[in-house]
This record gives sequence, structure tokens and C-alpha cells, in this order.
Amino acid sequence: MLQDIYKYSLLPLLFQRLGADPETVHQQTLLALDWIAQPPITAPYWSQPARRFAQAWCENSCQITSPRLSQTLWHQTFTNPLGLAAGFDKDGVAAGCWPLMGFGFAELGTVTCHAQPGNPKPRLFRLPQDQAALNRMGFNNQGSAALAERLSHLSMAVDFPRGINLGKSKVTPLEDAANDYLQSFQRLQDLGSYFVVNVSSPNTPGLRSLQAKSQLEPILAILQTANIQSKPLLIKIAPDLAWKDIDDILDLAQQYHLAGIIATNTTIAKEQLLTKQLDATGNLVTEEAGGISGAPVRQRATEVVRYIYQKTHGQLPIIGVGGIFTADDAWDKITAGASLLQVYTGWVYEGPWMVKNVLQGLLDKLDTHGLNNIQEAIGLNTEQPNT
Repeated sequence: MLQDIYKYSLLPLLFQRLGADPETVHQQTLLALDWIAQPPITAPYWSQPARRFAQAWCENSCQITSPRLSQTLWHQTFTNPLGLAAGFDKDGVAAGCWPLMGFGFAELGTVTCHAQPGNPKPRLFRLPQDQAALNRMGFNNQGSAALAERLSHLSMAVDFPRGINLGKSKVTPLEDAANDYLQSFQRLQDLGSYFVVNVSSPNTPGLRSLQAKSQLEPILAILQTANIQSKPLLIKIAPDLAWKDIDDILDLAQQYHLAGIIATNTTIAKEQLLTKQLDATGNLVTEEAGGISGAPVRQRATEVVRYIYQKTHGQLPIIGVGGIFTADDAWDKITAGASLLQVYTGWVYEGPWMVKNVLQGLLDKLDTHGLNNIQEAIGLNTEQPNT
């Protein structure tokens, strides 16, 4: 009932009738989640009952636990395969709340070496007709030093994997990108469960050129040299790459012993969208800068997951992200070869109940296919080769 009210009443009211700014709503959501996660001792006595009620609601409405969903990857336990994608909580504002929301892990960032305001507003748009979002945020964040300070005060009592997504500062020339990534990594190495090199956002000028083998290699080399704790290092790629470009990245992944690939980031392809014009700007969507997330990227992201799984014979772990709204979407990516999954836009559209619904749906899928655990489903549907 509450889920239907959220999807069919609250969201249309906020984003269509009232025209609420999506970025403002997003920031208020993060603050609310941070409030929920705060221990009672830090809160005024009069707010403690409300916080306890909110935490109990999260436990009942958002969480589901089953050993069949658990797996060990990179010597870490993921209680379930569904995580929060980078971009939602860039500065770790709500880092303490993501376990309460039922996620098996969360990826913070993208964070850059230098604090930066990001691109001019408006820069985040909802496309309800497409179940999508368009963003050109531009890595707005408080910088890696600020994130390190915040995480250093976060209670680590909960064994919850937290990835950190690293990006290049806009002010840093492309030729100095490796040192820019390195500084952030050195500040945060003690505080992340795994790290992601983000060279695939379309919203920082020239960034996607770093996916080229000649540009990417020095970044990976310098990070692995500094990786004295052997933290898992992954790379996040764009859905718009040609297969040959993905092959080059996979060669580097093997050469530099990367722990995995995140497939994929947002797409710059906008021609097939049902939404033709942005009300907020009056411009055609095809003329707007930024990347598309949500349902439009679902199929391509799954194809990329399957291609990587086939090319690596399932030996390189994949985090599948792009267009996951339901258990069917999640199952498609797992059976295409993803070990873990991430959501962002789907969570916004489906609401906080989404995690529990998807995980319960995955348990049902395991029953239907006679499987004991989620690991047995990884790569089940990879018979048809990509061309």
C-alpha cells in the first residue's frame, strides 16, 4: 500500500505537478537518512523515539536476510548482492544508513582529489516517461580529504562493505590524471573495502578518453604500486564503448590484476527516449548534455556484462548496474555474469521497499531454478555469443 502511494502519488506529485527540483529532493533525502542512522546517544531526547521508530521501520520494510543470498568476494562477505551505486552518496553523508536500508554494500563517491562544485544547475532531471534520469552533475563533491575525515568517524561495528569511487578533478589536466587519482587513493586507502577508477562519466571534459588503453595504463600502474594493502581495485566503464575498446580494458585488467569491472555507467545515447523535451529547460533531450541512467540503459548494460563474462570465462568478477528495477532485471544481470549488482535510478522510482522486493524475488528465482545459492546463478545465461 505504502509502495503504491509512493510510486503513483508522491513521485508524480513531486516531479511532475509540483516540479520539485530533483537535486534538492536528493539532498534532503540524504540528510533524512543520515538522521535515521545516528545513534540515540547523539540525538536530543525528544527525537529518540522517532529515530527508533524509523530504524525499526527500515528493518521490517527494507531488509531481508538469507544465507542463500550471501557470498564471499575479495575476502569480504556480501550478505546480499544488491548494492547502492556511486553517485547517490558522493560525500558519504548517509554512509551509516545504507545497511539499514537493506543493501548488501554501498559505493560512495564519485570523489575527486580537489573539492569542486560540479556543473551549473539545473543538472539533474527525472524522465518518468522513460523511467530514467538525465544527469550532468560533474562530480560535485567536497573532495577526498573531506570524505576521509567523515569516514574516519563512522562506526565500523557493522561489517558492511563500502566501496569508494574515484574520479579526476576537473582542474587537473588529463596528462596529470594519474597523480590526481593517486592522491585520493592514498587519503582513503584505509577506509574503503574496494576502490573504483571512474573514467566513464560523460560529465567531466575529456574523462572518457581515459578509457583508452594508453591513457588508462599509467593510472592503473600508479595505483597498484601504491596499493600496499592489496585493496580490490576495479574500473567502471561506459555502455557506449565498442567491443574492441572493452577488449583493451580487459587486457589491462589482467595485466594490472584488477579485482573486477563495473558495467556500466550512464549512456550518452538519447535518440530512443520517449521524452523529447525537458520541461525544466525547454530544450530537446538530444540537445542536452549529460548521461542517461535507468531503464534505457538496461539492455546494453546487460549485454556488456555478458560480453565481459564470456571473454574472461567468468574469471573476472563483474558488478552489473544499469536499469535494475525488479527481481527480473536483477536476475537477468546475474545470469548474464554479474556477481554483484548496483542500483540508483531504480531505487528512486521504486522506493525504499525495492531492495527487499528484489531480494525476495531472487530467492524465488533460486527456488524456481532449483539452485541452492546466488553464486550458482552467476553466468547461467551466457550461451549466445556476442558479436
